[in-house]
Amino acid sequence: MTLCQKNQSTQAINFTQGGNQLYIEEPLRKYLDETASGAPTPGGGSVASLAGALGSALTSMVCNFTVGKEKYRDVEAEVSQILSESENLRNNLLDLMVEDTQVYSEVSKAYSMPRGTQEEKEARTEAIQKALRIAMQAPLETAICCHKILKLNEPLLDKGNPNLISDVGVAVLLAESALRSAILNVEINLSYIKDEEFCNKTREKLGSIVKESDELKTKIYTKVKEAIGAKL
Repeated sequence: MTLCQKNQSTQAINFTQGGNQLYIEEPLRKYLDETASGAPTPGGGSVASLAGALGSALTSMVCNFTVGKEKYRDVEAEVSQILSESENLRNNLLDLMVEDTQVYSEVSKAYSMPRGTQEEKEARTEAIQKALRIAMQAPLETAICCHKILKLNEPLLDKGNPNLISDVGVAVLLAESALRSAILNVEINLSYIKDEEFCNKTREKLGSIVKESDELKTKIYTKVKEAIGAKL
């Protein structure tokens, strides 16, 4: 999120109290209410992380309905590893959900700096550019995490409990949507960053992730629909 996404006159809210437990330990309704409100945060980047965490949670659920079952003993080791990685990603994405709300304050502070003199203008511009790079990191990491979630789900098509194959489909749809949502938040920050080389390198890094994720989503979703005989 950048300052340009919300009203520039809106006072930035300090979300650092309680560390990364903000929202995580609170009712879901509070998060949704504050997202829907006129407050500057949470915004799209935070919501993207939450969607990714939900995709990861479903991935873990499929694993938990597979691990420990006699019927799936041959794949237990591999699925257990997928479960471990999925849980790590879920925790990371929850942290990123909060982090995205916290870094906004740095962008807000930068835009609020005085610009009466040439020196002040230069200092303000430098601070804004720095804050935009910081604000970009949470959605960038979210996109990377969501790409990993998609890759974790591919082997679950054949090795996960088939009774939960529709959940594999939902997991990949959430993860891919979250990835693209996160990239939009990377792009809105890049659009204000003046370092073209930095912007090009960032987009180049994400380009291959987007392509592979789209292919994985299409492949897995198609196979899930075939497996359950979906008509729509």
